[in-house]
Amino acid sequence: MPIKVDACVAQHQGDRKEQQDRVGLMAHPRLKGTVLAVLADGMGGHTGGALAAEQVVHTAQNNFSSYAPKDEAAGDLLRTAIHEAHLLIRTSRFLNEKDPHSTAVMLVLEPGGATWAHCGDSRLYHYRGDRLLQHSADHSYVEHLVRAGKITPEQALIHPNRNVLLTSLGDKDDPKIDVGQAEVQPGDNFLLCSDGLWAYIPEQEMGQILDTHSPREAASMLIELARQRARGGGDNISLAVVKLVE
Repeated sequence: MPIKVDACVAQHQGDRKEQQDRVGLMAHPRLKGTVLAVLADGMGGHTGGALAAEQVVHTAQNNFSSYAPKDEAAGDLLRTAIHEAHLLIRTSRFLNEKDPHSTAVMLVLEPGGATWAHCGDSRLYHYRGDRLLQHSADHSYVEHLVRAGKITPEQALIHPNRNVLLTSLGDKDDPKIDVGQAEVQPGDNFLLCSDGLWAYIPEQEMGQILDTHSPREAASMLIELARQRARGGGDNISLAVVKLVE
């Protein structure tokens, strides 16, 4: 059964002085029906975070352009791209005297399946219709507390240490990289987004918006909701929506 990909990327600077998120979407130059989406949330002072996030997107797209499924699994491709971006960000610390870091979340869609990888607290959501199948687990202090049963997910959203990451690209230690896979079918929606979006919109509401609107319409609505609910204190917002239609 042929499946068509309808996709959109979108950003908003929020109430920050600089947009340090980066997001990208590209079709493979040779493999029909194979698509990469990548998103990075940069941290590290003026321009430093933006450069780190830019490095993540550039590295992922460069590696993806030479991807050959017969020689390399998609999970290995993404894991390698994240690790390479980490090393390049680490090297840049000695060149520009900044302390750049970045999250990373990447998705490869190809005939028959989806593969994703992430590091940090930028998320991937996988919906079938409006039903959430799964989403990536943040590498953050509050997520650790939630898993330990010490706080609720609702408390995590307002916890004073909610922005503390346990791992990221650019750290002195190698980044923790989680990889996931899933079969796909028409009606599936994938959302990659930074915490400037997911911190303000419940999972069920996200799914309903994605299911009933085109990617472009959904992206616009999600950003508008996040901006309203941030009440003048919102972070950078970035997202990529990928919808599978028959």
